Amino acid sequence: MEQENRKALAWHETLELHELVAFQSVGLMKLKMSIKMVNDPELKELYRMCIQDLEKNLKELLKYYPSAPVDQTREEEEIREDIGFFAADLLALSKTMVRNLAIAITETATPALRKTFTNQLMGAIQGHERVFSYMHKHGYYPAYDLALLLGHDIENAQKALKMRF
Repeated sequence: MEQENRKALAWHETLELHELVAFQSVGLMKLKMSIKMVNDPELKELYRMCIQDLEKNLKELLKYYPSAPVDQTREEEEIREDIGFFAADLLALSKTMVRNLAIAITETATPALRKTFTNQLMGAIQGHERVFSYMHKHGYYPAYDLALLLGHDIENAQKALKMRF
């Protein structure tokens, strides 16, 4: 069977899809909330273009959710409070910090700077753990329930796409 004919996504690619949709949904919401505060016309246009790009990305990515390897039938949940949005934003920042520091370490030739980056990486990993634990404890990141996790992605992406700016 050819790869293109496969109906279901693999687990690992489903998780990558989740990460991208979650990250871009939060980013889109932040841009739509922030654009009103941007006074420079050129920068405002860059915001508009980025908003359009993220909207296009999310619409394309959401089409893959029906192919995720989970039963997505579940009861409708109450809309989560904004606190979940802010927690997700903090989680995205902490993940990005871990990734950026790890990359920086591989590009560093100066031992003292490498040690500084390494120490900061360990701190960033601990920070990520704190934010994840908070989100998991409060139900904002159901890491062990893929159907619920992907359902939250769909809700957040749709919320981001519907926001006016």
